[in-house]
Amino acid sequence: MDKRSLYDGLSSLETDLQGTLGQLSEIKEALHELVEKNTTLEIENQRLREHLQELTKLASDSSDPAKQELSKSRMNLEKLYEEGFHVCNILYGSRRENDEECAFCLDVIYGERYK
Repeated sequence: MDKRSLYDGLSSLETDLQGTLGQLSEIKEALHELVEKNTTLEIENQRLREHLQELTKLASDSSDPAKQELSKSRMNLEKLYEEGFHVCNILYGSRRENDEECAFCLDVIYGERYK
């Protein structure tokens, strides 16, 4: 090989390597952005899981204790009410029309002043 073709070959190789190095830098930068985004999403996902667990715990705590905290007599009144009868002192023993709710009955069963 003569010196001129050797120099031209090296120049061509240098240009190709610089192009490859540029592509490698772009890929490295894109990978860095993806890792950052992935980390952010993992943190957000963990926070959402913790929040979901809190909500689930609150929902289960608020729904179950209402019936568990009722005394035996209130549970009997609740059973009568669910069968379609009034348990309030105004209409006690009469049938509820179309099983509509009665605020007085609900207050007797679940009211705060009776606890």
